[in-house]
Amino acid sequence: MAELTTSKQRMEWIDALRGFTMILVVAYHICNMGFEEEIKTSASLPILVLFRMPLFFFISGFLAYKPDFVWTGHRFGMMVWKKVKIQLLPTIVFLLVAIVVRESSFEKGFNTSMASPTKGGYWFTWVLLWMFIIYYLFSYLEMKMKKKSWVPIIILWLVALAVYATVFMPKWFNYAFGSKEERPAFYNYTCLIQLMQYFHLFLFGNIVHRYWNKFQKLLDSNWFMPVLLVVTFIACADFLKWHNFKYQWTNLPRTVSMYSLMLIVFMFFRYYKDSFTKDKKIGAFLQYIGVRTLDIYLLHFLFLPHLRFVGDFFENQKNNFVLEVTVQILAAILVIAFCIVISNTIRISPILKKLLFGRETKKKDKALQAEKKD
Repeated sequence: MAELTTSKQRMEWIDALRGFTMILVVAYHICNMGFEEEIKTSASLPILVLFRMPLFFFISGFLAYKPDFVWTGHRFGMMVWKKVKIQLLPTIVFLLVAIVVRESSFEKGFNTSMASPTKGGYWFTWVLLWMFIIYYLFSYLEMKMKKKSWVPIIILWLVALAVYATVFMPKWFNYAFGSKEERPAFYNYTCLIQLMQYFHLFLFGNIVHRYWNKFQKLLDSNWFMPVLLVVTFIACADFLKWHNFKYQWTNLPRTVSMYSLMLIVFMFFRYYKDSFTKDKKIGAFLQYIGVRTLDIYLLHFLFLPHLRFVGDFFENQKNNFVLEVTVQILAAILVIAFCIVISNTIRISPILKKLLFGRETKKKDKALQAEKKD
């Protein structure tokens, strides 16, 4: 475990991976909201959707595990409040700004956004806050156990996986993706549907971090990557094209595809980690985006290009996966660059830096670090 938690190199490739994932998130929103492409007609969206957000939550869970952190009631409250300040309060501010910018009626836009599980695109930080609160509570209770074991975290992951499965079985559990008339508004206002969809991925990333040495042996085995590639191809082909499973069970190949694609990207960055250090241009570029993901996420919705003709072009020119992804990523990099400029401008003011991005002063940061080491 020491190699993972103390290695500067590890932190570099993880930050680069997070930066890469952020590019995919912005690219997706440009494609879906800016170019107005649909998953059914796009050559790239069906594949990218399978692993971009799962990978983000996986990384979040991976980094959430703190092996040396001693949980107490005071620290639990401190960590929850810190996450509220960093994730919820800035999200509310930027959501209100986005409503002013994008909607003709503030009241109508506000009511529509709050009643929607996606919150006008700003659902991610809401859901991540839910995840951290649940995980911190679990960690606190786990610390109270006299005997340390892998069983509790595995049970929690399996329960989260089972809950996730219900979201895609509306005939049996109509609170999820059933008709809007049947779904209680509570699930939309609280974003609980997204929590159910993604929490198992957060926990899986956490488990990988906890048992990193054993997991590395699995990744480095001669058989794992070949088997993973075969399983990925079969699962993706069935979910995207073959459709062998009946509706209630189509989520099985979808879930396998999601996990396998996520692991392939994760393994790629780990294997080529020397290429993602700050000494390399691509590494420095991705890492810079990786450490500014919150800023970019909050700002990028305000600057999405609206180019419907691009979506029309790709809809008429089928099977242009490489060209479509290239256009999306180039557009995403431009939007991200603009977001970083705006972010750096806002950060000139200590008050705005704290309010809009939830950043503590250096003095408070040092105090928190000292608290963790005690």
